[in-house]
Amino acid sequence: MVLRRDQRVIVVGAGVGGLVTAVQLAARGLQVRVLERAETPGGKMREVAVGPHRLDAGPTVFTMRWIFEEIFEAAGAQLEAHLSLEPLSIIARHAWSEQERLDLHADYERSLEAIGDFAGAEAARGYRAFCKQARALYTTLDPTFIRASRPSLLGLLGRCGLKGLITLSGVQPYASLWDSLGAYFKDARLRQLFGRYSTYCGSSPFMAPAILMLIAHVEQEGVWSVVGGMHRVALVLAQLAEGLGATIEYGREVTQILTGPNGVRGVQLAEGDRIEAEAIVVNADPAALTSGRFGAEAQRALPPLDPERRSLSALTWCLSAETQGFPLARHNVFFGRDYASEFEDIFGRGRLPRDGTVYVCAQDRGTDGNGTPDGPERLFLLLNAPPRGDRHDFDAVEIEQCEQRVFSRLEHCGLRVRRDPERMVLTTPVEFERRFPATGGALYGQATHGWRASFSRPASRTRIPGLYLAGGGTHPGAGIPMAAISGRLAAEALLADQRST
Repeated sequence: MVLRRDQRVIVVGAGVGGLVTAVQLAARGLQVRVLERAETPGGKMREVAVGPHRLDAGPTVFTMRWIFEEIFEAAGAQLEAHLSLEPLSIIARHAWSEQERLDLHADYERSLEAIGDFAGAEAARGYRAFCKQARALYTTLDPTFIRASRPSLLGLLGRCGLKGLITLSGVQPYASLWDSLGAYFKDARLRQLFGRYSTYCGSSPFMAPAILMLIAHVEQEGVWSVVGGMHRVALVLAQLAEGLGATIEYGREVTQILTGPNGVRGVQLAEGDRIEAEAIVVNADPAALTSGRFGAEAQRALPPLDPERRSLSALTWCLSAETQGFPLARHNVFFGRDYASEFEDIFGRGRLPRDGTVYVCAQDRGTDGNGTPDGPERLFLLLNAPPRGDRHDFDAVEIEQCEQRVFSRLEHCGLRVRRDPERMVLTTPVEFERRFPATGGALYGQATHGWRASFSRPASRTRIPGLYLAGGGTHPGAGIPMAAISGRLAAEALLADQRST
């Protein structure tokens, strides 16, 4: 395959990974055409209308700002000129009951003090040691694994060097995140709090590897609020790509990837149109390829993906409502008492959790965690759920019982929400499956369960020449910064293949 600047690249999907790929390639002068089946960019980074209000209904946490600064700089732009970001002083507020509350702060010393007040001096010492290990892991793995084009254990060990190997030796390779946290925290509530980071990857802390503790360091480095909402990130990336010469077409669903003896030839759309291209980047869940959603020719691009290894799905509620009692911050987490049962219900029994953790994003709260809106406020609630949207249609009774448990959990912690069904939008795994086909509603690709899982995610290149992957289902993983990195890796792989030929 020889790619010249006058040849054509199609990006299938305008999620964050696809948009970053488009930006990178358009900045290098390639002809880029993005085809998106929805009417707006963003993929899972979407907005929902509730009456006159618009709410973020996907990712709500903006971290690793430096990744986006690098992306914009590589395209000859500045992040600050396109996006307004406000740092949060409270990373998240956590509650187990009306009397049990704990804030994690952007200020490390304040978090240390808060944990000491909450669980004692030993817990504070454990937190200090935990943060040191998390920082060392991130520093080691960012250049050697996260930004590496093709993940492998041998490659990781080869790139780490002696210092990196010493850092990795401090983490038991076969231990779960939950078990490893026990070395730092005897208080089960703190193990819940830091074990929850595995759910950022759609995984259970009881099966995810200890290496995921590095997420704690990422948040400690800064969490920002995006002025205008998270969906602005997608809009700005789309504008940047178009300003560089890429075209983005909405309402254009790709149903087949066309191949020939030498690799890809183009795509076919739902309305029957065929568009030729010399390279294609698929910004969709890899399961869409392996399940045949892009045609039989594209199924051979990857080894089959096991549906039993899917990540978490969710039930989400977007609502406008008045609240009383609990002093909400921007990000809030309400824990149950039996953490293990939540993941046994989801991954073991395939049912909605009986005692699930509830995340609440209060989108009208300030960055300092203070202040109460005058009147109704915009709330986004998320409960982890099994990824069975293609196999199980959650009935009205099941959903109603689950909803009652969710709002009872909030009330147990002191938060009363005066909800109105007319001002609330519910999304289930069935709807997520419709939006993101072949996933069952899984929102993070394959679950990161077991130490090998991080090395088994599909990489940028596929078995078909000229066909590349980007998105949260590919390496390096789920989350907005990781999806952005995947977009860069896809562009780099494509350009490297161009140079090599």
